[in-house]
Amino acid sequence: MDEGIPFVKVQGLGNDYLYLDGVSHQLPADLPGVAIAMSDRHFGVGSDGIITIEPSQVADLRMRIWNADGSEAEMCGNGVRGFAKLAYERGYVRGTVFSVETAAGIVRPEVVVQDGAVGRVRVDMGVPRLRRGEIPMLGPSDEEAIEYPVEVSDQCLTLTAVSMGNPHAVIFVRDVASVPVQTIGLALEHDPLFPRRVNVEFVQVMAEDALRMRVWERGSGETLACGTGAAAALVASSRTARTGRRALVHLEGGDLEIEWASDDHVWMTGPTVQVFSGVYAPR
Repeated sequence: MDEGIPFVKVQGLGNDYLYLDGVSHQLPADLPGVAIAMSDRHFGVGSDGIITIEPSQVADLRMRIWNADGSEAEMCGNGVRGFAKLAYERGYVRGTVFSVETAAGIVRPEVVVQDGAVGRVRVDMGVPRLRRGEIPMLGPSDEEAIEYPVEVSDQCLTLTAVSMGNPHAVIFVRDVASVPVQTIGLALEHDPLFPRRVNVEFVQVMAEDALRMRVWERGSGETLACGTGAAAALVASSRTARTGRRALVHLEGGDLEIEWASDDHVWMTGPTVQVFSGVYAPR
């Protein structure tokens, strides 16, 4: 990789990732180290992490995700929309619906094409998991953690745990703007309750079909949006009878349409935008 690392920066509601093409190029050997270096917003390119586009033996393509701290994530909702955009526009898939292998299983995005470019993507995120053993979360593995009381940063809170292929702790609040996201999010991410750490969503119910959310992402800190987090928020709000099974989720970076369909699959629809491309030359 002496000539540098080609990349494309794509953002979904401000949740930005650097995509490395492992179909047409050789990927770097130390991807965790590359993620840390390239994601740095002062000394690197700047992003919430890196995502690789790779061949797959079980799906049309394979997606892998590294957070800004170099840890590997199982799934990323905003990331898979950007992945789908690049896969389609580069001709790596034939149709507008295709399969993507992730560490959380196979997901199926559907791209919306206008004038040859992809601007929106609808994704079947799969079936949410609510049992502690599936999150994972300490405690009886077959039990659900619904409105589970915890003490974090000297505050007594309740959380609902959901896995969308990656772990989420959803906390409902009265005023999401005033929540100390960094303090509570960081503490809960590293709480021993969650052996693989956890993403934390702070959710304010605005209406029967509207949520406002801020998110602390495991390994990246507070971000402008999180697709799997928005899905987890809708599942948790429906499961606790705060909303129905469809809602518009307002995030700091924009809106996502989330539906928990009758077959229990969660569908996410939202935008994806290419920011720029370049070649990263490690120092």
